[in-house]
Amino acid sequence: MGKTATAIRLCSGFGGEIISADSRQIYRGMDIGTAKPTPDEQAAAVHHLIDIIDPDQTLGLAEYQAFATAVIADVLARRRVPFLVGGTGQWVRAVIEGWGVPHVPPDAGLRAELEVEAASAGPQALHARLAAVDPQAAARIDYRNVRRVIRALEVYLKTGMPISDQQRRQPPPYRILQVGLTMPRPVLYARLDARVDHMLAGGLLDEVKSLIGRGYGLDQPAMSGLGYRQIGLHLAGKISLDEAVGLIKKETRRFVRQQYTWFRLDDSAICWFDASRPDYYEALRMTVAAFLLE
Repeated sequence: MGKTATAIRLCSGFGGEIISADSRQIYRGMDIGTAKPTPDEQAAAVHHLIDIIDPDQTLGLAEYQAFATAVIADVLARRRVPFLVGGTGQWVRAVIEGWGVPHVPPDAGLRAELEVEAASAGPQALHARLAAVDPQAAARIDYRNVRRVIRALEVYLKTGMPISDQQRRQPPPYRILQVGLTMPRPVLYARLDARVDHMLAGGLLDEVKSLIGRGYGLDQPAMSGLGYRQIGLHLAGKISLDEAVGLIKKETRRFVRQQYTWFRLDDSAICWFDASRPDYYEALRMTVAAFLLE
């Protein structure tokens, strides 16, 4: 049982509603490759923040945080239990830790200029430029993470204020229980491979064809997601279908390893449950029940 099935079961038992924290399931028409909850699953529990923008639109961290915070407040006001569910670590952390997120929309032109600078002078030079105006941000951002370096510079150049000054945290005014599902890596990888095969059998190829036919190119952020870019390259004649599937499975495993940097197994704030064990749900249910009774 995965996150979605577990969350639905918890909602049924505790009168809850799901707030999606998945940066891919926000897109309309992108269902199979994002493993979006099926219509039956969405009917089994109220889901929020799914299918809210088109694939050629963007949703920044500040916007997501504002949406999620408002939905959680509404769910609590109706005496329901909000379950924030998803694997986009930055989105989850921003909500539960109350990040101060600069409300600076992306500037494509500026980002392109900074990308050229990073390519020509090197990422260390760009990082040094950030360190000159925001040493705190530079200290916590690896110079190899060019995307984050560019974002920090973008915020400074657009507002005149260091991003570190704008990222003060204010924890939300409610108690939070963090739970995580894990399983041994060999079992997890086998399930991921099977899920990719299931997506292909379920029509992922046709879904990507349809998106491209509607004018959504592979250069758009939504189409860079796992499955979409690889199948798009196949449809463009650049790689075979077998190569595309192999790349999807490889990149999916890499993504999972990245998730474990956001949600660490040694993080004492997270109650971890081995979802490969037949008795994991009962232990999880008891943990949630005890938390709600406090």
